[in-house]
Amino acid sequence: RDFDKPIMVRAEPEFLSLQFDDDEIKIYFDEYVKLKDVNSQLIVSPPLKYPPIISPQGTPSKKITIKLNDTLLDNTTYTFNFGQSVLDNTEGNILDNFKYIISTGDYIDSLKIGGKIGDAFNLEMIQGPTVMLYPIDTSYTDSIIYKEKPTYVGSTIDSVSWSITNIKAGTYKVVALNDRSKNYKYNPKEDKIAFYEGIIEMPGDSIYDLKLFKETIDFDLIGRPKEVSRGHLIFGFEGDPKGTELQVLSETPESFRSFFHRDQEKDTIHFYMRDYDKDTIQMLVLNKKVKDTVKITVNDEDIDSMRIGFSHFGLLHPRDTFKILSNVPVMEFDTAKVHLIDKDSVKVPYEFEFAEERQRIFLNFEQGLQENYSLMIDPGALTDIYGIANDSLNVKFKTGRVSEYCSVYLTLNNIKRFPIIVDLINDRGMVVGKAKADGPKEFEFKNLQPSRFMVRVIYDDNDNGKWDTGNYLKSIQPEEVYYFENIIDAKANWEVVESFTLQP
Repeated sequence: RDFDKPIMVRAEPEFLSLQFDDDEIKIYFDEYVKLKDVNSQLIVSPPLKYPPIISPQGTPSKKITIKLNDTLLDNTTYTFNFGQSVLDNTEGNILDNFKYIISTGDYIDSLKIGGKIGDAFNLEMIQGPTVMLYPIDTSYTDSIIYKEKPTYVGSTIDSVSWSITNIKAGTYKVVALNDRSKNYKYNPKEDKIAFYEGIIEMPGDSIYDLKLFKETIDFDLIGRPKEVSRGHLIFGFEGDPKGTELQVLSETPESFRSFFHRDQEKDTIHFYMRDYDKDTIQMLVLNKKVKDTVKITVNDEDIDSMRIGFSHFGLLHPRDTFKILSNVPVMEFDTAKVHLIDKDSVKVPYEFEFAEERQRIFLNFEQGLQENYSLMIDPGALTDIYGIANDSLNVKFKTGRVSEYCSVYLTLNNIKRFPIIVDLINDRGMVVGKAKADGPKEFEFKNLQPSRFMVRVIYDDNDNGKWDTGNYLKSIQPEEVYYFENIIDAKANWEVVESFTLQP
């Protein structure tokens, strides 16, 4: 079997040629090669206005031809990085990051920078991020990344490292994108971005680590709102819906009621209403930067009948919360008609809490281990947005034995600052334990389902109890996140004590 990668034997003009003024480049190899995804893999730095024509494509050849459709800049070093697109024809051995370099001037620029790149929040591998350099000159503004192509473009060496080579001395801004449109311009609606806060001097420091994050864009409606069933409208949106209000402008009867909430999984706002009998309804959508009037046709269709379900039918784990589930918002909950009893038919006291969308009702009570429970809901205990009440409902569930669970006691060392949020993540990627600390302490996570756990630390710099993303134009970096490499293996009936040290 052939394990050897192709080798470039010569080129016309020669590799590292000076005073380049041609419109065609030919590169010859020691064996037949084929090109794979070359149009998306090829990175030319500085970028060209018009992409070159690469041939042959689809046919094995010992020669690659680059036909230029652009006028090159004077006194500039150009790098053609083929990424992973050049393979030998027999076994598909990849010629990794093959580069062809020429200069239109009297010398080859030789400065380089690099570093590591990754997602700001999770361990997701970013496929083919683009790292870019913009010279800081009289024409530079922060908004240039939305409008203009960069002067230099780099690529990833492996899954976490990047580099840009053959750079001219000067002052630059470093920005990276997961450039989904492959146009070297930042589109906040689809791209993640990373940036170095200051400017860099070349020559100078050459290592820069970058963290890609998705900005929160301004709220805006997408498409036209529509009715999905009688009294149920949906509004598609993009951006941050916080603070959004929906107001009915049409005349409504005194008995009219409405409620709206954001979908838990989709960029959709659900609006529910009762006792409205006109063919159209006019509404006002308000947000910090949006004031939009919309008119929606309302059909005389059947309403969604309330369907009640439960989060647990069998085993309720100690760290789980029992939930009553509804397909439509529940507006009234009568505790006198909802009874929770244990195996001895003793009434168990509980407190209830509505989720924001009022389609989940959390029952909070002191759970006993190895206990059986019955929940009985009398008719009329729950009333939905349409004024419809439930029928009689019953469900049984139980809790496990203490020996079926494990506990983790965790001490973290070398934490740089407080407050922090500590997440315990199981082997399915779910956060099963969360704690906040304003200073050094031991973290206790008890009654966990056995798993292999990962520990994540979030530096909660604004002390709001959650991770916050960044903003490029405001020069705000996302809050720092750290994952410990050590995995905690905790089996049933184990108590695991761990001490982790954050590396500087």
